[in-house]
Amino acid sequence: MQSIGIFGGTFDPVHYGHLRTAFELQQKLALDEIRFMPCGIPPHRSVPLTDSSLRLRMLQAAVGGEQRFVVDDRELQRPGPSYTVDTLASLRADFPDRSLCLLIGMDAFLELPSWHEWQRLIDFAHIVVAHRPGWQTPQDSALGEFLSAHKSTAGSDLSAERCGCVHIERVTQLEISSTDLRASIRSGIEPKYLMPRDVWTIIAAAGCYAA
Repeated sequence: MQSIGIFGGTFDPVHYGHLRTAFELQQKLALDEIRFMPCGIPPHRSVPLTDSSLRLRMLQAAVGGEQRFVVDDRELQRPGPSYTVDTLASLRADFPDRSLCLLIGMDAFLELPSWHEWQRLIDFAHIVVAHRPGWQTPQDSALGEFLSAHKSTAGSDLSAERCGCVHIERVTQLEISSTDLRASIRSGIEPKYLMPRDVWTIIAAAGCYAA
């Protein structure tokens, strides 16, 4: 069964931390493609500083050279908060016979109970958690029970079924944050080697994130 990874975020701006995590998960789990989903109106954080059209351009420039990376702008086209459960339902309608894998970090996974209709996510997709040393998986909580009920120990489970598993996969997570990048750019520091050159070219031309 073909499998699709779904990698969401504000991407304000996109950087190598995003891209490296997505690449490793695609390679380790043999995902046929990864769809980058720029968020329109994030329910759990402040509105992005940069307008959606510019964030979309940056993301398209960042992934343009990788054949298995695709940019999907459906959340930007949908009015109202960008609830992940709605996005997954839309993707399931478009890809009824494929495995869908929602790719999130351990920090986001630990906050999952605050997401809109979070327990329904598993009805549409697998949840793949990018793990790094130092993070502990939940135990005695609603999330711990959810993990215990759905946890998978083999990446092959993700292509055997269309949805229903929680899989934790260790990745090399680069210590790069969009918040720190914006602050550096405001200070006049060029983000060389932290993001693709084509993304920096767009930022410099637009003057976004400047003081």
